Amino acid sequence: MKEKILAFLRGHYLRYHDILFYLITLGIIAVSTHFALEITREKDRQEFLNSQTRDIPAIHYTIKQKPIYQALNEAGLDKKAVAEIVAKLSTLVNTRRLQPKDTYTLSVEGGQLVVLMLTQGFKHYYVANIDGTLVTGVSEAEIKTRVKSAAGKIQGSLFNTMLKDGLQTSLILDFTDAFSWTIDFNTDTRNGDEYTALWEENFAPNGEIISQDLLAASYKHVYEKKPTYAFYFEDDFYDETGKISKKMFLKSPISFRGYRISSRFNPSRMHPVLKIRRPHLGIDFAAPVGTPVQAVADGVVKFAGWKGGYGNFVELKHPNNFTTTYGHLKGYGKGIKAGNKVKQGQVVGYIGSTGLSTGPHLDFRIKEGNKFFDFLKMKNRSSSVRDIPAEKKEEFEALKKLYLKELDSAQQADAAGAVPAAAGEQHETEEDSLNGRPEQR
Repeated sequence: MKEKILAFLRGHYLRYHDILFYLITLGIIAVSTHFALEITREKDRQEFLNSQTRDIPAIHYTIKQKPIYQALNEAGLDKKAVAEIVAKLSTLVNTRRLQPKDTYTLSVEGGQLVVLMLTQGFKHYYVANIDGTLVTGVSEAEIKTRVKSAAGKIQGSLFNTMLKDGLQTSLILDFTDAFSWTIDFNTDTRNGDEYTALWEENFAPNGEIISQDLLAASYKHVYEKKPTYAFYFEDDFYDETGKISKKMFLKSPISFRGYRISSRFNPSRMHPVLKIRRPHLGIDFAAPVGTPVQAVADGVVKFAGWKGGYGNFVELKHPNNFTTTYGHLKGYGKGIKAGNKVKQGQVVGYIGSTGLSTGPHLDFRIKEGNKFFDFLKMKNRSSSVRDIPAEKKEEFEALKKLYLKELDSAQQADAAGAVPAAAGEQHETEEDSLNGRPEQR
């Protein structure tokens, strides 16, 4: 057998010798090509990394300062390139509806776009040149947080004074809600009253304020020696002693927005429409159509519908034999139907001028049993008093100390005629911003 194998190999030696030679040669060529490609790839990679670290200048504009197409033209790009870039950006965002405050960053090198990034709202939209091809993408804008303060003296109204000091409407309503059971800002404010506020503010890269959340506040009447305080802690506002004293009734059926009382409780008022003297057993709150009206206490809807001269009308039954009514409404709040329960502060309807009415206002009345009385002279009855839990007392006191320091700084700055500096202006985390309030309520 061995002899046969050897004889076969000797007879076919030349044929297999050539085949083996060709195989070895091809192997060498393949290995050489592989190493050459690897060297080329590494060179390209290094060039890419080098290009990434180059200092490419970037220019920043707002749409109001300069439209995008104009900035691209001035950067040296021809009309065709500008059209292609704008068309790419238009696949991400409506470029015809950009706002004047929208910002963008542009980088151009050697007459070619490197990157264009537009910031609108809470997003970044970009067009980038990658190896001669325009690519697009979207990323979330970074939301930053800072803590700010303000102080001032009331001139005209609390609402307008606070607006001038940079507080948004939602923050002003937070402020008034913090004192809902102790101060009626419709009737209790006087020129010269003093306020301070400390709040956490979230803002976008373009400077747009996203939200303002109240952390601490104080209010001092001109006839009082000491202010009333409110400190946000554990999802509620507490006074300086660590107590929250909620009353059975809110001080007003309308959250403060600078509106007025047009008619008070009067047993012998001249009716503005009928022109006869008849008792006015309630209070008229004059306010624009659509202003929300809130239940002053927990209760049950006894009636919701049309009621003659009262127009659209809601009647609520409360504990301890109290009843409140809300007349001349434009419409009703969600779930306001006879038999349904309502919570204190829940919207029962909206200011209107239905029924016998000379203009938009709320006719609000309260009675105990069958006897109506003046709500403005009513002594609020406490329904619950809650203390800071013992295990949280130390934490509350430490936080209150920080809050008081910032409120005092705001008052001193206002007294000196300076604009209060932001407290911790560049704080970007909840922990940094006095660790006081969650991002959302």
